Amino acid sequence: MQSQSVVKKELHKKNQKKKQKWNFKRTWQLHVLLIPALILGLIFQYGPMFGIIMAFQDYKPWLGFFDSQWVGFEHFRTMLEYDYARQVIWNTLIISLLKMIFGLIVPITVALLLNEMYKIVVKRTVQTIIYLPYFLSWVILGGILLDLLSPDGGLVNQGLAWFGVDPIFFLGSNDWFRTTVIISDLWKETGFNTIVFLAAITAVNPSLYEAAVVDGANRWKQTLYITLPAMLPIIIVVGTLSLGNVLNAGFDQIFNLYNPLVYQTGDIIDTYVYRVSLVSGDFSYGTAVGLFKSVISLFLIIIGYRLAYKYANWRIF
Repeated sequence: MQSQSVVKKELHKKNQKKKQKWNFKRTWQLHVLLIPALILGLIFQYGPMFGIIMAFQDYKPWLGFFDSQWVGFEHFRTMLEYDYARQVIWNTLIISLLKMIFGLIVPITVALLLNEMYKIVVKRTVQTIIYLPYFLSWVILGGILLDLLSPDGGLVNQGLAWFGVDPIFFLGSNDWFRTTVIISDLWKETGFNTIVFLAAITAVNPSLYEAAVVDGANRWKQTLYITLPAMLPIIIVVGTLSLGNVLNAGFDQIFNLYNPLVYQTGDIIDTYVYRVSLVSGDFSYGTAVGLFKSVISLFLIIIGYRLAYKYANWRIF
């Protein structure tokens, strides 16, 4: 019996290999189409990775990579011992985690509310209005927010003045900057994430709702026991994949909104690396901080994919 099972396994492996070869013969033209993208990736993505060596050198542009002094892990030790660097990492974690949490809760809530709308015209109008900011860059949205939130005549502060509230410097106060960043990020990203969750809702079998109505379940019970469990796999996938962005708090957004007044609570790793390396010229230290972030993000991405496969049976490869 054991010998027969071994023979079957060997035959199965041979059949799989033949099938793979046959598939490649059928799709070799598609593989050829990947060659230009592969070449571009090697040149513009993998080629510049040689610059990582700067993190272990006292890099001087006039000496180049090969003649600059080798310092090992000195820049990494400096980063971990420097109080402001630790504050920057802490700011990044707080902002990114809050974005992840509310970036799930708010779109799920909006998707459930849109699903309850019966008038298609109203539903599509609201959905379009919510989705529109996603297409705008943070350069444009940053300018809009600067005008809206200005303490000197901004529309938001004018509205607060009607209720007797003194003007608030949203983008210049350490007490308000993180809140402003989270809310503005939700304003921009909620529309796209809502569509993802709406697609999951539309995949629910209508007969489940019909059976629930027969059993006397109201809309709240149907949402709680049918809609949300059906959405759970995509919620797990979106949540776990966002783990890879824990150290990505949004360079474009922060860069267009922050200023020296809010560095204490708003400066993140990406903006810190930009200022240290490109503005101040300390390329080695900036590369070390960026490499530290990339390594941690890589491990988080791996963990996220493993969790998505384990709990939602979702995988890329």
